[in-house]
Amino acid sequence: MSEGSSQLIQLALNGIAIGSIYALVALGLVLTYKATEVLNFAHGDVLMASSFVGWGLIVGLGWPFWLATLGTVLLASALSWLIDARVMRLIVGQPQFAGVMLTIAIAFMLRGLVSMFFGPDSRTYPTPWTGQKTQVGTLVINDLSLVIVGASLVITLLLFWFLKKTQLGTSIQAASQNQLAAYLSGIRVKRITSMVWGISGGIAAICGLLLAPIALVDIGLWIVVLKALAALVLGGFGSVPGAILGGLLLGIIEQFSGVYLPDGFKDAMAYLVLIGVLILWPHGLLGEAHGRRV
Repeated sequence: MSEGSSQLIQLALNGIAIGSIYALVALGLVLTYKATEVLNFAHGDVLMASSFVGWGLIVGLGWPFWLATLGTVLLASALSWLIDARVMRLIVGQPQFAGVMLTIAIAFMLRGLVSMFFGPDSRTYPTPWTGQKTQVGTLVINDLSLVIVGASLVITLLLFWFLKKTQLGTSIQAASQNQLAAYLSGIRVKRITSMVWGISGGIAAICGLLLAPIALVDIGLWIVVLKALAALVLGGFGSVPGAILGGLLLGIIEQFSGVYLPDGFKDAMAYLVLIGVLILWPHGLLGEAHGRRV
């Protein structure tokens, strides 16, 4: 294998790894959006807070990584469940804009609480795969990247199976499509909605725990939600397969732009993609075109 081909494959693999995180974050956004038609901007801060909680359990209390992961996921799920059941439900019937602004306010509150309790300093924690690499020919792959891709694939498949093959998953889909019809059919829509928020929070926690060893445990980790939003728009807003495809493509685009484009383009690429897709292809790759004639 030539050096050029090896570099291309290496960049693609790295892009798939970071894109898997974007895809999972976007998937969590899609779930809450389809359940309540509110774009949850606090999702990234739940992710960020989960990374700090994971650090506290692993480094501060000395918990094993797997036990800390389970504890963090349960806490994040409970927090997201409470946000919907005790906060978002208070504005049911209000314009969508009110819900978006409320999630932004919750995001700032979470950011402030994390800064208050943990401080602003960046930190990290060990994982079972820290420093381990797998070499295939001339390719060198971090084991953590393989774990990220594998975990993302497993979570996505489990979520699809849950939504398609279980009675509870069918109820969630029914409530997301038409809440009134679901309610009249005997589905407890409020409980279902809070459950979806809890699932979304658990996914955010896993993303935070996997991303933090790469990007450090930092207050700025919340910004991944903006890249996930760009992935959503790229794949098709409101489309679950589109969220996954958009996340993977965005991760690959970032990696290649960091090597083949001038400095600074890698960090800005997500937002350039967002602007370009909104202008040229508003419904995204797998989204449905909706228009209004005026």
